Amino acid sequence: MSEKSRPLRTDARRNRERVLAAAETVLARDGATASMRAVAEAAGVGLGTIYRHFPTREALFEGIMVARMLELADQSAELAEAEDAGAAFFDFFTAVVDNAGRMRAVAEVLTHAGIDVKAGTSEAGAALRTALGTLLERAQHRGDLRPDLQLAEALALLAAMCLAAERRPWEPGPRDRALAVLFDGFRPR
Repeated sequence: MSEKSRPLRTDARRNRERVLAAAETVLARDGATASMRAVAEAAGVGLGTIYRHFPTREALFEGIMVARMLELADQSAELAEAEDAGAAFFDFFTAVVDNAGRMRAVAEVLTHAGIDVKAGTSEAGAALRTALGTLLERAQHRGDLRPDLQLAEALALLAAMCLAAERRPWEPGPRDRALAVLFDGFRPR
């Protein structure tokens, strides 16, 4: 069994989660200049602990993105049980767009380092696509979304909204209005 496939001990898992949370905070504060030392201080761990989990700064920031994407996919499982399937789809779509805005600094650091963000997050991205597809099918089955809306179209529109959120932080009002216009197009006619 390789070290990568072995489950983390409870204390190691907690340290990893603390490091990721601290790294997200430090990155939001310091931007592209965020250092591993600052992350270690914020997490209350030594640099060695960080390097055991994330051998490079870029691996750490990629870890933030993957963790966020997997959290969203996990949230979709709860939303899939919601009584209002349309609202669950729209809530998930909105959460993904909000996440894209928060992950802007992470994506910038990785892009400037020459890291292919899509390659490093492909598994988590697949989980998000599956989650959106499940919520879409359920909402269509309940009559909350237009039946001709395909997953590929929903993904393209989600990508466009995420790109807008990444490029320029939106105030809640304009973001909500843009999403409302988009969601009106998703509803049955």
